[in-house]
Amino acid sequence: MIKKIRIADSTLRQAAKDRSHSLSFKEKIEIAKLLDKLSVDVIELALIEDAKTDSLLTKSICSSVENSIIALPCELSESGIKTAWDSLSKAKKPRLQLIVPTSTVQMEFVCKKKPPLVLSMIGVIVPEAKKYCSDVEFVARDATRSEPEFLYEALKNAIACGATVVTLCDDAGIMTSEEFSAFVEKIYKNVPELENVELGAQCSDEFSFGCACAISAACAGATEIKTALSGENTVSAQAFTRFLAARGSEFSLRTELKTTMLDRIASQITRIVCAEKSKTTPFETGVSSSNQNFVLSEYDTPEQVAAAVRSLGYDLSDEENANVYEAFSRISDKKSVTAKELDVIVATAALQVPSTYFLESYVVNVGNIITPTAHITLSKNGKSVSGLCAGDGPVDASFLAIEKITGHHYELDDFQIQSVTEGREAMGSALVRLRSNGKVYAGNGISTDVVGASIRAYVNALNKIVYEEEEQ
Repeated sequence: MIKKIRIADSTLRQAAKDRSHSLSFKEKIEIAKLLDKLSVDVIELALIEDAKTDSLLTKSICSSVENSIIALPCELSESGIKTAWDSLSKAKKPRLQLIVPTSTVQMEFVCKKKPPLVLSMIGVIVPEAKKYCSDVEFVARDATRSEPEFLYEALKNAIACGATVVTLCDDAGIMTSEEFSAFVEKIYKNVPELENVELGAQCSDEFSFGCACAISAACAGATEIKTALSGENTVSAQAFTRFLAARGSEFSLRTELKTTMLDRIASQITRIVCAEKSKTTPFETGVSSSNQNFVLSEYDTPEQVAAAVRSLGYDLSDEENANVYEAFSRISDKKSVTAKELDVIVATAALQVPSTYFLESYVVNVGNIITPTAHITLSKNGKSVSGLCAGDGPVDASFLAIEKITGHHYELDDFQIQSVTEGREAMGSALVRLRSNGKVYAGNGISTDVVGASIRAYVNALNKIVYEEEEQ
């Protein structure tokens, strides 16, 4: 019988650790969608550090992923487990992860606890996680350097308390494939309870032994292997999958990754993760038009319209959703409403606030032999403030000038320009979506000048951010 090996991908978790190259909110969701499309069994997310931003990101990924398990690590406390579950609960296939150090050094360094206290902690946190989620993974960190008897006891305790997946980690990455195979076999011999749960393996690739150790672990009984399509010192999903495609039948092993699209999706994810980010332009996150292509009609209910608004990334109150639906109804009586048009409705009908910044003037210089520059003047509390910046284009320069005035950089989630009238003096409509603390704010601007429309849209979105942050 050929055994299925589940693939747990840690690309998003590793990307969160790379402080020198941060991914945008939109890019993280896109990576999760690509992994789901590839049929990765488990998508591993990073620990929630910012209760507002990280929780919103987790919820957005949960609503975007259809087939993969979403695994979220918890802080090792009752409150940490609840925080993680509050973010994860809407996932179609949720999993809570408890990453517990089991080597003496790691226990004292990470948990600051002696072995008996760590065993007691396992007896508390595993049942607590099980209260919320049926799928609980116990990860034995630095397992290969743990005292054997303590490791056996920790694993037995975790399984007895309800863990459905147990993962052994070789964090040092110094084991050979033969040594790791023997290590797994010895664990099975001394912890017979493992026969009733899934066994996972996480092998460091620090010395290029990772893939070989992972294959040995699978042959010795592991059913889940942690890999990454893009990441350092981690088993390569491409290498592991290719090996099983070439020789898996000889070892009675297989995966369900879609190998025909593996290289293409891997290159897409690598391009997102490794692309050089400009440190000056607001367009550093690779902004593109919304890929939503739904169409709403007059027959759609307020609940359906609110769900469509959420799919665009907005987190509106009941009152704001009611205002959006009222504006939507006026338009849907005459025509169908597309995703782009709903974006504009949200920008004009939701979170209408008193303006903090007013546009006084703008001068933009652009040509084929000069660097585009923008001189923007805004007023705040009756005082004029100006900003002058150069950019890659007139809109780029204008947004940078506004950032210089406000002293803040917000993630540009989306930017759209479209014509709303015809003729030589056609009106242009610009939509700007800014993201602050994980939440999307949309601004709309109209002008016969597309640059002017873009500036007005940015200021409109900016005022919504400033108002809400001042209210908190």
